Formats: sequence, structure tokens, C-alpha cells
Amino acid sequence: MSDAGALSIPEPPEAWAAGSPDAEPQLLAAGPQEWRISGDWTLLALRGRYDEFRQRIAAAVAEPGEALWDLRGLRRLDTAGALTLWQGWGRKPPARLLWLPEHVTLFAQFMQPGAVPRRRARLAPGMALAGSRLLAFARHAVDIVALTGRLVLDLGRMLRHPSLIGWREISANVFRTGAQALPITALVGFLVGLTLSYLISKQLRAYGADIFVINILGLAVLRELGPLLAAIIVAGRSGSAMTAQIGVMRVTQELDALSVMGISHTVRLVAPKVIALALCLPLVALWTGALMLLGGMAAARMQLGIDPLQFLHVLPRVVQPANLWLGWSKSVLFGGLIALLACHFGLRVKPNTESLGLGVTQSVVTAITLVIVVDAVFAVLFSNVGI
Repeated sequence: MSDAGALSIPEPPEAWAAGSPDAEPQLLAAGPQEWRISGDWTLLALRGRYDEFRQRIAAAVAEPGEALWDLRGLRRLDTAGALTLWQGWGRKPPARLLWLPEHVTLFAQFMQPGAVPRRRARLAPGMALAGSRLLAFARHAVDIVALTGRLVLDLGRMLRHPSLIGWREISANVFRTGAQALPITALVGFLVGLTLSYLISKQLRAYGADIFVINILGLAVLRELGPLLAAIIVAGRSGSAMTAQIGVMRVTQELDALSVMGISHTVRLVAPKVIALALCLPLVALWTGALMLLGGMAAARMQLGIDPLQFLHVLPRVVQPANLWLGWSKSVLFGGLIALLACHFGLRVKPNTESLGLGVTQSVVTAITLVIVVDAVFAVLFSNVGI
């Protein structure tokens, strides 16, 4: 017999190798400092007895002196049995160990760093859920920052080499996200303006302040509601389409083909979408605001008898131009943010349909939520501008 580390081990006696097909796992003391392991140490043979054998092995290891462990009498050994021995030994091989060559492969998997993680402390379900969601949020934040960094670097390279700019792709995205969004934004904007003006008129008429409906409606539409409503509609309509387009490219392995050809995803896919949406969303917001004002004029004419020409004459005097510029600047930021989030979730889609649907849902929900948060930040930072 030889000590641990020797791979060339004498063959076991025939009496140890023989046994019944369902031989019981045995842990026997063959001497004062010698332990002999025999029988079947498999998943079926050890079922319900893992803790028993693990504790017996740990107690033997804790005894003074270095015991000799003889594994040559094992009839069958699988990963479950090897793991039981390994954990009983304290996750390290004994100093004196006799084993067969076929045992080396089973125990080698546990000797790799991090192969068998230690048992973690059990957390409450609520804490575990909160921790997992916090980690997922952190991963998304890191990936978005990385994507933004790559986009900035690629935009600089595109400015130095204009031939890299995908003018056709930018034009196509402007048409899809801007021109094709005009009907739905017009309808929603007109109805929202009509409803808002109707409710405001009902309240102002009770105090004899009918004319102030122009102040409230103009300020609310040009500064807040126009850009916000346009961004929400575009996020649900165009942001989901962008995510789905890139996600389908992942499913059909087109993204892998671009990578093989050395074409940057940000140059070919992300940059045109971000540029196009940042350019067209301010125009869509202006269009939506105009239709909201048109609906507001109609309601003011019906409820308060205010003539539309009077409405248009008073509006530029009571609403400062700074509100219009503030709304446009927010729309540029909203457009770039929606496109960036749509591309981020599209690039994270895995090659299956379930992940595609989940990515589209997350893209729309995140974009709308972040747009509202950014709008609230703008409202606080520029609360004294144009009012």
C-alpha cells in the first residue's frame, strides 16, 4: 500500500471485488489508524444515508493522527458517493489515501477551484427575491452603460469616417418611427386635449376665469403633456418593434453573422435607431402638441365660447418660448433613451421565442417608466424656467 497522490495502485484482492449487485456501503475500521471503504457507494445505495456516512467520515477525520483510507474495496462508485466522501473529508483529499485509477477522475472534478460551492446561508424568501432583482437591475445598468460607451465611441468613428453612417437605415427608421406614428399620435393627442380642456373649462367657469384655460392648456401641452404623450406612444409602438427586430435577428443568428463578418452591432443597428428616433421624436411631440391644442380649442369653443382665433392670438403671449424649447430638448433625450433601451433588450434576447416575448415586454415597460422618471427630474430641475 502507498500513500495519497500515487496513481499506480496495486489491484485489490479478489474477495473485495466480489459482492452482490446491491452490496451495502460499508465504512469499517481495519486498524487503529486505517479505514476501509467497500460495497456500493452510489446514488441508490446511499439514499437516505448521506448525512450518516458524512458524519461518520468527518468524525474519523477529526481523530488524532493521519488515518489511512483504503478505497480499493469499492465495488461501485458514482458522483454521489464520491461527493459524500469528499464532504466528509472536509473538501480535501486525506494525506494517506489508497484508491483505484478509475477513482481519480471522479474526485478530480471536486479538486477544481469552485467545483463544489459551499453551502450558502439560507435567506428569507423576500430577501432572496429582493437580492435577485437588485442583481438583475445592476446587470442591466452595467450593460446599458457599456452599450452607451460603445455607441459614443462608434459615433466618433462614424464622424471621422462618414462612409460608415447608414443613411438608408436612418431614413427608414425616421419613416417607421416618425411618419407612420403621426396618425395615432394625432388621434390620441386630439382626444386628450379635448378631454383636458373640457375638464379645465368646467372648473374655471365656476370662478369666472374662463380666459385662463389658454394659459393652463398651452403651458401643460407644450411643456409636459405633448413630449410625454408622444414618448409613451412611440415607446409602445416603435420601441417594441425595434426590440422585436433585433431579437428576431438573434433567433435567426443574423447577429452572429454580423459578428463573424466583423460588422459592429452598434454601427449597423444601434446608432441608426438612436439617431433617427432622437431626430423625429421632437417633431412627433410638436405634432402631438398641436393636435392637443386643437382639441383644447374645440372644447373651449363649446364650453366657454372662446373663439379659436382669440385662442391662437393669446397663446404666444401667455406661454413663453422657453417652454417650447424645454419640451423639444426633452423629446430629443426621450427619443435617444427609448431607442437605446430597445436595442439593449433586443441584444439580450436569447435564441428562443419565450425570451423574445419577455424582452419586448421588458423593453416597453422599462422605456415608459424611465421616460416618466426623466420627465419628473426635468420638472424639478427646470421648475422656474418659463413660468
